[in-house]
Amino acid sequence: MNKSAVTMDQIVSLAKQRGFVFPGSDIYGGLANSWDYGPLGSLLKNNIQQAWWQRFVERRRDMVGVDTALIMNPKVWEASGHVETFADPLVECKKCHTRFRADHIDTDKACESCGESGQFTDPAAFNLMFRTFIGPKEDAAAQVYLRPETAQGMFVDWPLIQQTSRKRIPFGVAQIGHAFRNEITPGNFIFRTREFDIMELEYFIHPDTWEEHFDAWLQEMRDWTALCGMAPDSLHEVEIAGDDLAHYSKRTVDIEFDFPFGQEELYGLAYRTDFDLSSHGEASGQDMAYTDPDTGEQYIPHVIEPTFGVNRTFLAMLVSAYTEEKVEDETRTVLRLPAWAAPYKVAVLPLSKKEELTKIAEPLADELGEHFSVDYDITQSIGKRYRRQDEIGTPYCVTVDFESLEDKQVTIRERDTMMQERVPLADLPAILQEKLS
Repeated sequence: MNKSAVTMDQIVSLAKQRGFVFPGSDIYGGLANSWDYGPLGSLLKNNIQQAWWQRFVERRRDMVGVDTALIMNPKVWEASGHVETFADPLVECKKCHTRFRADHIDTDKACESCGESGQFTDPAAFNLMFRTFIGPKEDAAAQVYLRPETAQGMFVDWPLIQQTSRKRIPFGVAQIGHAFRNEITPGNFIFRTREFDIMELEYFIHPDTWEEHFDAWLQEMRDWTALCGMAPDSLHEVEIAGDDLAHYSKRTVDIEFDFPFGQEELYGLAYRTDFDLSSHGEASGQDMAYTDPDTGEQYIPHVIEPTFGVNRTFLAMLVSAYTEEKVEDETRTVLRLPAWAAPYKVAVLPLSKKEELTKIAEPLADELGEHFSVDYDITQSIGKRYRRQDEIGTPYCVTVDFESLEDKQVTIRERDTMMQERVPLADLPAILQEKLS
């Protein structure tokens, strides 16, 4: 199936029916653009985050990780520029009072909600940060914000991180965490939501080396998209220029992806100069400079920032993996996820519910579960179970049949090719380890 033919209806239907993503608060009629990750979705999401952390933190000697607070001193957001500049242009239909982002609609045309023309207010800046209060009094002194990004926690902790880790520049600080934005017009399933997860890192460098590090991280991001199974022709590198650059950025490249609803931003790579550390140093009175232990040079480090949205990675991987193909007289839906990302790596399927087979299959599932995430399925025919595992992306199915009682062998079925192989039961864990490595 041509990936351009994949629709959002297909992705949303699969996600709900197979337990990847559910509408939030569903029994109460939901909440606009609120989504919950179900049994399979939470596994896939965790696999994405673990693979990212392993690749960019655990395997690198020039990287450390942190986990900073969701609620920070509000002075952080004043110094970073978020209070003043973190806004989108808002217009409202005077007829139905529906609000839109002015840069997402044509205000000369009819309102998408009520159909009236010429009824929009003038654009006004709408700050995207969620406000809340700490303590018993809801007044200005108690007002704080839910973080709209994870970056600032890493910047304000920079002196302590550098001192305790004893890392020399260049080195990076990574974080995976929740963020909140009061989006005017969220939508397109999990693409734009008011709460989301970011995999982000700040790479601290000498200012003279920013171009080489920028290029190196752009390549790292390309390699990550390949690991995630995204086809090169579905990705586009867009240079952000002029007034479209964020206030902190000297250069930004967005990596955009061909979603079913159009080409939209997937990841971003920004050269933030020394804006953040200098701003926090000035506002707090703290020394944010780095002293080179070899040369004695003192300077405020500059920063290269690669940002990876977890939810958008999740969606792009579903779109990339979703395939429909004809098998004899029926259509087979296959989720061709990379094996490392698949919610279940192996499914154990006894041919029937009879005790003589389950007595082999159940201990086998327990044994394999020590090495992989395993599904155990005994409902419906073996053909329907194969199709169900194909649809959720399980790379391998292991069938225990009546011959297994005699020859002590089982059948391995491969998801993408549907090829089957008979192997000794005793060798199965090692064989699967090799196939999944």
